[in-house]
Amino acid sequence: MPDQHHQAASPSLVGVSYVMPVLNDATHVHAAVESILSQDYAGPVEVLIALGPSIDGTAELVADLAALNEHVHVLENEVGSTPAGLNIGIRAARYPVVVRVDSHSMLPADYARVAVEVLERTGADNVGGIMDARGETPFERAVALAYTTKVGLGGSAFHVGGEEGPAETVYLGVFRRDALERVGLFDESIKRGQDWELNRRLRETGGTVWFTPRLAVTYRPRSTLNRLARQMFSTGLWRGELARRFPASNGIRYFIPPLMVLGVVVGTLLGIGGIVQAALGQAPWLLIGFAVPLVYAVFVAVATLVYARGRGGATAGWFLVVLPCIHVSWGVGFVLGYLALTSNIAKHTGR
Repeated sequence: MPDQHHQAASPSLVGVSYVMPVLNDATHVHAAVESILSQDYAGPVEVLIALGPSIDGTAELVADLAALNEHVHVLENEVGSTPAGLNIGIRAARYPVVVRVDSHSMLPADYARVAVEVLERTGADNVGGIMDARGETPFERAVALAYTTKVGLGGSAFHVGGEEGPAETVYLGVFRRDALERVGLFDESIKRGQDWELNRRLRETGGTVWFTPRLAVTYRPRSTLNRLARQMFSTGLWRGELARRFPASNGIRYFIPPLMVLGVVVGTLLGIGGIVQAALGQAPWLLIGFAVPLVYAVFVAVATLVYARGRGGATAGWFLVVLPCIHVSWGVGFVLGYLALTSNIAKHTGR
């Protein structure tokens, strides 16, 4: 496994601690760790894997990775959640820069070098870039396309790109460890969206969160419709919870999917009422309700023509399914989270 830059580590450069929570992810963790060990950063580094209770061979795999490379260390994360794993890694970190890594992600070789340069140039507390989703199957490519277009996940810069500068939040993040300690690390009661909430505290305490498109991390999307729906439902659920907890920090884009879901549901029910009216011999004026789901169906069809054209028939076909799956799952989750209509939100980790 590549490690040339570690052997020639320069003590004049700031040390970097990579922190990666892992739980039941034997499929992706090896590639994620390999991308860390292939970095061209010449400063001192360590790789801290916070391992949750896994049953798919992940524990054995990361143990082998640690045995093969002295810079890789495995930490026990009994709770198993992402924020708990991040905090375990941060507390164990030896170096002043903390690089958050997701087991579904693969860092480009210059990631740490560019991030440290941007940290030093801007004085930011956290810098990050783009979640560059890329799929291998037609379904995954459709999901990746939805992630990286404005019609999919709302058009945030870390999904679709943008100009370098201060931001509300960024993907993953490269942090000053003292800034993390200043705000009390990640909130372990928030299982998803904990990065947004942490960045909110960084900004409220005078820090800067900095976006740069120079940092683009390859992300592997969910591989089945069921897994995608579960992920989006969990993400929407926690986004609704955060919107309820921090009402002053919400943008209008967070409310578009749930309003769409409510509009389609109400419109469909009204349209069914129109069918009943017609059956009873009354004027079926409630049929106008079908206009809402019809408009949404046209929107999905047009979005597919615009964004999926030239990407193959299978990918375009899946895009027709993936886009509503994302919108509906996320929107339903948001409504339940915002109205506190789930009895045990903590179990919805999205894993």
